[in-house]
Amino acid sequence: MIALQDEWWPAMTCFGCGPANAEGLQLKSYPQLDGSVTATFQPWPQHDNGGGFLNGGIIATLLDCHSAAAVHQEAFLNGWMPAEGESLAYVTAGIDVRYRRPAPLREPVTLIASTKDASEDEITSLVRLEWDGKVRAEGEALWKRWRPRS
Repeated sequence: MIALQDEWWPAMTCFGCGPANAEGLQLKSYPQLDGSVTATFQPWPQHDNGGGFLNGGIIATLLDCHSAAAVHQEAFLNGWMPAEGESLAYVTAGIDVRYRRPAPLREPVTLIASTKDASEDEITSLVRLEWDGKVRAEGEALWKRWRPRS
């Protein structure tokens, strides 16, 4: 199965999920039958928070970028495509991240995202990072319709 990022944005250079950013996190999200999207991410040693756990900024980036997959999946299912000449239909307007427990630095973590509310103007996604059956961090991300201004 092809990752949503590879299918939709093969030339995207986003640090978190851009396939064209060789130095980025290269997050790969996959659709599930229940409408959610999932991903597995293996942290790098460079993602250390100084205490041997996954850095909070990296976690926030993963949550943001993984929520993008759920948001754009919802948008594309509804026919809310990007404006002509643009690659994204929606952009992050805000994300509220809550850190629940430390996340491991040396083990793969799982990301799960789903849509909470959706309209053509904005979509809200719920996203979480899990390891060992427990939520390590979670967020609610608000995405707004991208309408370039001239």
